[in-house]
Amino acid sequence: MSYSLNDAAKATGKSKTTIHRALKSGKVSASKTDSGAYAIEPAELHRVFPPVPMERNTERSEWNDVEHQRDDQGTLRIQLEFLEKERERERQQLQETITDLREDRDRWRQQATALLEDKRPRGFWQKLFGK
Repeated sequence: MSYSLNDAAKATGKSKTTIHRALKSGKVSASKTDSGAYAIEPAELHRVFPPVPMERNTERSEWNDVEHQRDDQGTLRIQLEFLEKERERERQQLQETITDLREDRDRWRQQATALLEDKRPRGFWQKLFGK
């Protein structure tokens, strides 16, 4: 019994692309059927890629198990809480940056206004030459 490309991927836990690359590079040999599909001998395939244990190879029925769903929900809650805290921390940092920028802007504005309204008394030579 030979494997098709899809069956070989399932038997090794690799992607079809990985198996196809191994075939193209010559790491694994296979023949082609009349329809153009690969026929890969199990011994040849498992020489390069070890077989996956049966419980991992079958459809993952453990995901239907209530305990795993509870564990997943708990993990997701923890991740969500972490992301919310991270988002809040980033929001506070942005608020602090905005506040600092506004303060800097106000200081620059005051300095520019002060320079424009420079009312220092002009000396004789400045009055004479208009500077």
